[in-house]
Amino acid sequence: MNPKFSLIIPCYNEEEGIPPLAAKIAPVLTELGQKFALELIFVDDGSKDKTFELLNHYFGSRPDTKIICHEKNKNLGAAMRTGFAAATGDFVATMDSDCTYDPQGLVEMMKLIDDCTSIVTASPYHPRGGVENVPGYRLFLSKGITLLYRLVTGIKIHTFTALFRVYTKDVVKSVQFHSPDFLATAEVLVNAHAAGHTIREYPAVLHVREYGVSKIRLLRVMRSHARYLLLITPRSVARRLHLLRKK
Repeated sequence: MNPKFSLIIPCYNEEEGIPPLAAKIAPVLTELGQKFALELIFVDDGSKDKTFELLNHYFGSRPDTKIICHEKNKNLGAAMRTGFAAATGDFVATMDSDCTYDPQGLVEMMKLIDDCTSIVTASPYHPRGGVENVPGYRLFLSKGITLLYRLVTGIKIHTFTALFRVYTKDVVKSVQFHSPDFLATAEVLVNAHAAGHTIREYPAVLHVREYGVSKIRLLRVMRSHARYLLLITPRSVARRLHLLRKK
């Protein structure tokens, strides 16, 4: 029996993006379906437009699909937790509904999962990654936050905030995170690393979204990251000192 691959896609007011999403992931699902039993999970996070209707139109007839609807908008972190709770796969992936990362990367990321790797995360800031048409101010802020995470946590990766990832089942079922918003992508990574899980990067290209409007409130999210970094700094320092003593 093939292992199961769960793909979680949070959506919020994405009616313009659902048709192109359906077109872009169709060949990827076909390719993944040759090696895995598929489970496709959409979390409609309280959309006020036709997102739920369109999800049912394009994906509702698939027997491998779950469409879960929040009664009100709870933000990305909550949508991730809902998806994780519903996932039953041996491997669990998350991706953006606006396809700012090419969904074909899921196939390549799965090739990087092995006995020593628990998480593969997309990394546009990796030397072999890239960005296209993303505003310069956003890159400046995002790279600044990444540098702070590297300094505070000691995790030697280049991108902490990508939703586009693959996790093993053990990470999804054992690693907790509490942020309700976009901070969750960094929090789950930091907590997984602290629990001993190994993270590997997949150099990827981040594109500007083509359809709909971004839901991220950049300054608000930056404040969330700053507060979280202040919270985890003592814990990270203590962990490093403990590891040094063991040596």
